[in-house]
Amino acid sequence: MTSTFKVSLPNELNYDQPTGLFIDNEYVPANGEKFTVYNPTNDEEIVTLQGASEQDVDKAVAAARRAFEGEWSELEAVERGALIYKLAELIKRDQKLLASIDSFDNGKSFSDAYGGDLLESYNVFRYYAGAADKITGKTIETGPNKLAYVIQEPLGVCGQIIPWNYPFMMLAWKVAPALACGNTIVLKPAEQTPLSALYFGKLIAEAGFPPGVVNIIPGLGYISGKALAEHMDVDKIAFTGSTATGRSIMKSAASNLKNITLECGGKSPSIVFDDADLDQAVKWCHSGIMDNMGQVCTSTSRIYVQDTIYDEFLTKFTAKTKDNATKIGDPFNEDTYQGPQVSKAQFEKVLGYIDEGKKSGARVLHGGAKHGDKGYFIQPTVFADTTEDMKIVKEEIFGPVVAISKFSTEAEVIAKANDTSYGLAAAVFTEKVTKAHKVARKIQAGMVFINSSGDSHFGIPFGGYKSSGIGRELGQYALDAYTQSKAVHVNLGTEL
Repeated sequence: MTSTFKVSLPNELNYDQPTGLFIDNEYVPANGEKFTVYNPTNDEEIVTLQGASEQDVDKAVAAARRAFEGEWSELEAVERGALIYKLAELIKRDQKLLASIDSFDNGKSFSDAYGGDLLESYNVFRYYAGAADKITGKTIETGPNKLAYVIQEPLGVCGQIIPWNYPFMMLAWKVAPALACGNTIVLKPAEQTPLSALYFGKLIAEAGFPPGVVNIIPGLGYISGKALAEHMDVDKIAFTGSTATGRSIMKSAASNLKNITLECGGKSPSIVFDDADLDQAVKWCHSGIMDNMGQVCTSTSRIYVQDTIYDEFLTKFTAKTKDNATKIGDPFNEDTYQGPQVSKAQFEKVLGYIDEGKKSGARVLHGGAKHGDKGYFIQPTVFADTTEDMKIVKEEIFGPVVAISKFSTEAEVIAKANDTSYGLAAAVFTEKVTKAHKVARKIQAGMVFINSSGDSHFGIPFGGYKSSGIGRELGQYALDAYTQSKAVHVNLGTEL
């Protein structure tokens, strides 16, 4: 057993934080490079952890393989579902603590983590608990003397690499469907936010999962993440993160032609037509970019407004951003909307894009600088009069920075919306139902929000086109992503 350390959270919760690696239902020492987890509100060290080495990855994969070929495969589907449901109830029991942990090392507001991320995570596990015994195959008519049927089988050992922007929720999105399908898991959390994933190991053991079914290996991406993606005994890699890292993961997964799901970056547009409910458009466009400090892959960070209402939209949107709707502060304060960026590196990256936006000639309507004298806080920043050649329009910033420009015609704005290497999400604001559906069809994105932004539901597929990824998460689509089809041909006759 490795040690734990005492954590006193800002909301007066105290708990024992596990360290090390979670393998075979036990916390064991790691042997890789050390890395430090910081509190982004004040840049103070929380803990220095030892990451997983390549040899540690081997141990975790071996544990997952033993479980897959042993006790886990012998469980009936309904029993798998019962274990997943018990896990969901443990998450609900510890909802406040898990939300507090994510707020502590990520910087997101506690209210969002508790009422958003952890509630979603609980529902995801419940959804897939119910799905475990409902994964069915097909029989296919091929002739009077032939019987053909298809079985949906688990893939095997699944490597899962999750990001830092939604630490526990992204864990839930990946772990729950993989378990429902009968797979085993080696999970690597982001090095910036590993604490809730490590705590999750305690819940796995408490729920009664067989050893090796879920293994958790915090560590550095270029060591443990790379080793997991390249590992010859891993059958699938599921990754959420930047497009650049997604490309590297895809290359590594080619080692044994692993099944892959990649949910990568975005530069999603919002389109506001002059027949939209303007106040609703302003509200949703604001949350579409400012939620979670702009650290959302589906952030609608490009806003295109029809020229006839452009000035009015700018006035209303800037006013919305200036008021308490975007209040910056301690994540544990009840009225905080925006906390700090997750890390110093991300903080500096976002400020660099803001400087680039100023140099390129975009007009700053609000923000444009850091906030306060400690921590990684950035003012919500609104750029207007942007053009398609600007870096702040073309590249994913992943911060509270929006680029707004005008358009005249429907054809023009569709061309601008699609003029990107990304294709994750888009939003369309109009009161004309025919226009809304026509434009949604023409947008090259995996998700389109009509008169809203940032919607997701555990029963609806989540994923993108182009450089935004491969495959889908959530709903039935995730079950498809964690199973493979086996065709069985039966000869009922005597002739060839």
